[in-house]
Amino acid sequence: MIDEVKIRKDFPIFDKNINGKPVVYFDSACMSLKPRQVVEAMSEYYFDYPACAGRSSHRLGEMATKKIKETRQSVAQFINAKSEKEIVFTRNTTESINLVANSFDLKAGDLVLTTDKEHNSNLIPWQLLSKRKSIRHEIVKSKEDGEFDVELFKEMVKGAKLVSMVHRSNLDGTAIPAKEIIKIAHENGALVLLDAAQSIPHQKVDVKDLDVDFLAFSGHKMLGPTGTGVLYGKYKLLEELEPFLVGGDTVEYSTYKEYKMLLPPEKFEAGLQDYAGIIGLGVAVKYLQLVGFDDIQDHEFKLNRYITEELIKIPRIKIIGPTNSALRSGIISFYIEGLNMNQFAVMLDSMSNVMIRSGRHCVHSWFDARGIINSARVSLYFYNTMKEAKIFVESINKIIKII
Repeated sequence: MIDEVKIRKDFPIFDKNINGKPVVYFDSACMSLKPRQVVEAMSEYYFDYPACAGRSSHRLGEMATKKIKETRQSVAQFINAKSEKEIVFTRNTTESINLVANSFDLKAGDLVLTTDKEHNSNLIPWQLLSKRKSIRHEIVKSKEDGEFDVELFKEMVKGAKLVSMVHRSNLDGTAIPAKEIIKIAHENGALVLLDAAQSIPHQKVDVKDLDVDFLAFSGHKMLGPTGTGVLYGKYKLLEELEPFLVGGDTVEYSTYKEYKMLLPPEKFEAGLQDYAGIIGLGVAVKYLQLVGFDDIQDHEFKLNRYITEELIKIPRIKIIGPTNSALRSGIISFYIEGLNMNQFAVMLDSMSNVMIRSGRHCVHSWFDARGIINSARVSLYFYNTMKEAKIFVESINKIIKII
């Protein structure tokens, strides 16, 4: 069970009042809050050992190298990778996906499959490659109720080279049957990349159990610093990938005419890295493990169920995705036909300090295909409370009367 009082002490934002009211932060799918332990670990790097990792042999450099290695090991253990050598540090999920898109051996005519709920991060790279390399990019459309269509996928995956799909949608919070999809893809000779940006912060993701080939996620959605991300890849596949960015710290040696690349993961980590951010990410991983994903999921479900049940009572509001809150993790995305939901978000903020996301959530393609202007999205995390959920519901009902 989540100890709300204890946990919220780790997040200083909850001690603040704006115009005499507390902050209600319901935008964690965009950016999670950071516990003080993460910030303190980053500050410690800058104050106590602000040196280059992996390059300098003095004691400050060795301390930085040690901390980065510890984080790589922590992340590998967090997702149950075979080795820390399968963990590549990037800036975010977007960069991780782009790394695969630009390094994977795709040729004209090769088929890549995605879903109709992809974030632009997992849509635009493949559209660009369609233009630049003439690859084939096809969309596996969801069923009418938004559920993943396994039977359609079985037909479309034949002849595919890569399947790149969002594990849990930032649009409606639903998850695809990843393990089943990966098995089917492998049976048809295709590799699989999962966008785990929205799943990693909320549930245990085991890359061995899934047998996934590549996995991408961001630090900033899982209590970590901005500008930090991870690409997991099976080591044999990372060895086969061509480097995406090259230069400092990617080569074993160079002459004026030739070079020799380092082995993974170093060959993908060009230039000076965000050492403080990586160290902060390691602390975030340990924090999540201490809280525990079973408790995180139970807590989010309790809050989601309450908010969903209250929103369903309001006739004009339409929830995106299944009405069963257990299928939507911590996300409740909703809209009113013909209304720009940005107005909703502004009113919630000004009226009650309730902070949600409004817009198309980088899933413009989905909204465009359905003629929906945009949505308001509540995204919950383990540091939110039932009291905050009730403030949100009360505020929504006041706004509905006003508009």
